[in-house]
Amino acid sequence: MTETDDHVPAEVPEQGVTEESVTDGRPPVELRPALEAVLMIADEPLDHLVLAQAVGHPPADVEQALRGLAAEYAEQGRGFELRELAGGWRFYSREEFADVVSAFVLEGQQAKLSQAALETLAVVAYRQPISRSRISAIRGVNVDGVVRTLVTRGLIVELGNDAESGAILYGTTSYFLERMGLSGLDELPELAPMLPDLEDLDGELERVAQQTAEREAVPAEDAPSVETSETPGGVGG
Repeated sequence: MTETDDHVPAEVPEQGVTEESVTDGRPPVELRPALEAVLMIADEPLDHLVLAQAVGHPPADVEQALRGLAAEYAEQGRGFELRELAGGWRFYSREEFADVVSAFVLEGQQAKLSQAALETLAVVAYRQPISRSRISAIRGVNVDGVVRTLVTRGLIVELGNDAESGAILYGTTSYFLERMGLSGLDELPELAPMLPDLEDLDGELERVAQQTAEREAVPAEDAPSVETSETPGGVGG
């Protein structure tokens, strides 16, 4: 190798994302199946850089694999397709099967909701606009699948994004009011009889979030070491 070859600059990684940063010490996984697995649960388009971080492969390889998968699905005539829209990649049902999908969704709307769906719907109704992570915190379980079901049933809808975190916020729809026999959210029953501990949970979440924000705002080495007259719980020593 010549001296010139030794000093050839390496390719500049996209937006600071390097192969080392995406692998993060994890064992390598097969790229295409890993992308399919992540995209299968995505409820919004995912940028190829986000996907690269998720699967632990360089962004350039991920983008090439995504385009290859999209072409492969189209060639095989699958009932779904992989499209790049709104700055990201996501699975969509093919347009020619829209009638089949619509019929299935409408039939599903007549089926009874599970207990988990009813509980999640109640949280959204009383705490909207609310993000999935906050719903999960209140219920204590993952609610991704339940939220998708409620959106599919037309009972809740995306209202926008949180100004600070960018998380999608959800609220109930006019169809929800129709199914509940209500003319407006102000006619919902009192909160306490339906969700007796939600107020306490909500207050606790606020306190935890505030404490976390305060800890992150003050580096450990800069934190005062002198003891105060109050304990963390606010009770004097």
